[in-house]
Amino acid sequence: MIAEASLGSKLSIVLATARMRMLNVSRYKGQLFVEILIPIVFAAMPILLGRATGGAAAEANFLRNTGTANYPAFMLIGSSTFIIVTFAFWLVGYWIRFEQETGTLEAIYLTPTSRVWNAAGIALYSAIRSMISGSVAYLIGSLIFGVNPLQGQLLLALAFILVGLVPLFGMTLLFGALVMKVKEANSLVNLMQWTVSLLMGVFFPVAVFPPLMRLLALAFPPTWMVNGVRSALLGVGYFFGEWYLDLAVLWGFLLIAPLLGFWVFSGMERNIRRREGVGEY
Repeated sequence: MIAEASLGSKLSIVLATARMRMLNVSRYKGQLFVEILIPIVFAAMPILLGRATGGAAAEANFLRNTGTANYPAFMLIGSSTFIIVTFAFWLVGYWIRFEQETGTLEAIYLTPTSRVWNAAGIALYSAIRSMISGSVAYLIGSLIFGVNPLQGQLLLALAFILVGLVPLFGMTLLFGALVMKVKEANSLVNLMQWTVSLLMGVFFPVAVFPPLMRLLALAFPPTWMVNGVRSALLGVGYFFGEWYLDLAVLWGFLLIAPLLGFWVFSGMERNIRRREGVGEY
C-alpha cells in the first residue's frame, strides 16, 4: 500500500514543478520576447485605429462610455491581463495533453500524491511567467503610447490580480478535465482564447453587453480582475461602486472555484480511469 505524502512533500512537488518549467523556458529567449510583444501588438491595433479615426473625439467618446479618456492605458491593461488569463488555460491544458500523449500521466498514479499538486506547480509557473510578461509588456507599451504606467493605486491593482489568480487556476482544472476527456488541446485552447477575450472585455467594458451576455461575463472571475485593475489605475468605476465590494466578490470566487475545479477534475479523472485510461490518445 502506498503511503500518503506529507504536506511538505506535496508543496515540494509544486515548487519543483514550477522551478523545472521556469528553467526550461528560460532557455528560449526568443519565445519570452514574443510573449512580451504579443500584448503590445494586440493592444496597438485598437489604439492606432482610435487615433487614426477619432483623434480628440475618440478620447471624448471613450470617456463617455467607459469613464476614462485614457483609452491606450485601458487597452494595454486589458491585453496585459489577457495574457495572464490565457497562459493559465494554455499551459495547464497543454501539460495534461502532453502527459496523455507520452503516457506519463498514468505513471503519476503510482506516486503517493494527487495529480492536482502537479497541476498546482504548473499553475505557479504559469502565474510567475505570465505576470512577468504582462508587467513588462504594460511598461513597454506605456512608453510607446505615452501612458503613465505608475498612475492610480498600484498596490490595489496588484491585489486584484493576486486574488484573481486563485479562482482563475481553479477554472483551469475545469478546462483540464475537458482536455482529458476529449483528448484534444489545440482546438480547445483556440476556442478558449477568443471566448475569454470576449467575456472579460479586453478592449471594451462589459456594460455594453446585452443582459444575458453581461451575466455570463460577471460569472467569469477574470472579468472582475481586469475591471478591478482598470478601476484602481484609471478610475473607470467598480461594478459595485467600491473597491472592497468587488474584491469581496473575487474572494468569493477564490473560495468556490478551486473546490469546484478540484471536484470536477477528480470526478472526470476517476471516470476516465475506469472506462478508458487516462494515457490513451
